[in-house]
Amino acid sequence: MPIKKQRPNAVQQNTNNNAIAATDDAVQIYDEAIIYKRGDYWQMRMWLQNEHRYARFSLRTKNRDTAIDKAKKQYYTLMSLMLAGKTYYSKTTKNGVEMYLKQRETDVEAGLIVKGRLSTITIHLMHFLNFIGRNVKLKQLERTDCENYFYARTKTKKRQITISQTTIENEQSTINAMISWLYKRDETNIDGFDFKKLKRIDKGIEANRRGTFTDDEISNIIAAIELYTKDAEQDLTNESNLIKAITGYYLGVSIATGVRRGEQMQLRWDDIEELSDDKERGSRLIKITIRGETSKVRKTRKFVIRDKGGFFNKLIALTRLRHTDKSNATDAAYSKFLKAKNEYIFSLNGSTVITTRMISYNFDKVISLAAIQNVSTRDLTPYSFRHYYITQRVNSGLAVASVAEMCGTSITQIEKTYYTTTHAKMVSNALADYTMQDGLLVPN
Repeated sequence: MPIKKQRPNAVQQNTNNNAIAATDDAVQIYDEAIIYKRGDYWQMRMWLQNEHRYARFSLRTKNRDTAIDKAKKQYYTLMSLMLAGKTYYSKTTKNGVEMYLKQRETDVEAGLIVKGRLSTITIHLMHFLNFIGRNVKLKQLERTDCENYFYARTKTKKRQITISQTTIENEQSTINAMISWLYKRDETNIDGFDFKKLKRIDKGIEANRRGTFTDDEISNIIAAIELYTKDAEQDLTNESNLIKAITGYYLGVSIATGVRRGEQMQLRWDDIEELSDDKERGSRLIKITIRGETSKVRKTRKFVIRDKGGFFNKLIALTRLRHTDKSNATDAAYSKFLKAKNEYIFSLNGSTVITTRMISYNFDKVISLAAIQNVSTRDLTPYSFRHYYITQRVNSGLAVASVAEMCGTSITQIEKTYYTTTHAKMVSNALADYTMQDGLLVPN
């Protein structure tokens, strides 16, 4: 009967393979592991009996004694995994992100989150992969691996756009939500990263308020949109002109409605109802329904706006180009047809919405045409139209509760994030208890 050979210990096997000998640069850790130097840094290798392979990784230190201490901790961690019947070799961070996003796609189908939220989560996790690496094993992640995440995201030399602290905090929250989800499924050994605590933002400093526009700037932007889209309307058979027109109308509707990007992009013609014409003011009243399944707060809301720029009229005229058989129908008949067709409003073909890239590109063109100053330092984006819409209405004296209802947010959120005291409002508040009589201010 042949004698079964026993597997040599770590140092013996390394010596037999002429790989690493037991020298000052190679130290055996108990019976199953060895640490050795590669260049200036110490590495560890341990035989995993259950998986019939070695676990190899860097100890991230140049100091021999520190390497031994860290290796012993790793040894106990690996032994506990084996005794518990768990595996060391795991999926990569890329695999983990794919798993998590697939689950969130299911949440969209179940109506638990909206598509816009999924897009935001995806962007956050792509930044995480760029930072941590796509081929890092999930079970090799340590709680301190992301302690410099904020620095890496904000101090990149090539970065031209300023990233706010709030944006980074939101990304970190998304990342830890994913890590917690993976931990519960035994894909990681940690339930979250220990991100560095960031300094508290002083909400009272005007510079920390969300980027918004002034009244004069909005007037200039509306004029720029009309000029920008008028040029595109000369030939809407050209796809680039069609995109230019639709995104221009999109920006005009953003100013008029103050709705979130995801809510606006998913508007269908069935969500729009014309109430009346205001011939004196040259605009129409439009009733808009934001469906619960497209709303960030998962609640249907309805509100009325004045279509000052006639952007909905222009969108209807543009949509007629896709339905040549209906081009001669009356406006009422065509509106009824659009509701029945129930296509997306901001779309090239009615079935797919325009992209955020299209919107951002044409937003920059319009802002440049309107000669808006200091765009990057003021953190101005298409979403800034929502900030302007809310701030303008609050500062105009409209009840905060009414604004919150119209915009699908909370009173607390408006007071904390959107409510800013403009120069005009400060003057109005200062003179509130006075009246002007014969050119003099007289207390009431």
